[in-house]
Amino acid sequence: MPFSLTKKYSYLWVTLAFFCFSVAGHWLFAWYAYVDEQNNFNHLVRAEEYFVQVSRDTFENWQSEFLQLIWQVGGLALLLYVGSPQSKEGDERKEEKVDRILEMVDPKAKRFIATVDRKYPRQ
Repeated sequence: MPFSLTKKYSYLWVTLAFFCFSVAGHWLFAWYAYVDEQNNFNHLVRAEEYFVQVSRDTFENWQSEFLQLIWQVGGLALLLYVGSPQSKEGDERKEEKVDRILEMVDPKAKRFIATVDRKYPRQ
């Protein structure tokens, strides 16, 4: 994997690692709890029964906690990224105001503004 992708998406990779670790831990400890419960009631330990139970628990937790958070954080980020009016509101307007204030304060500001615009093009 190229270094730029690793660095650029490092938060994603760390979050994905935490997610995988937590799911694996959940399933591992659920297995121990299931085996202990089955032994306490003198029932057979059956993998398919365990799989159904732990899948149900995982999806309940996923639905109630994780998807809610994903929508709140991911949905907001997506809507801001794709250009909802709230995300566009202000940046260009603020730049215009700052440029105007600079021009009023210093007559040489136009040259400075042009230099900054070349270095950091407006979107």
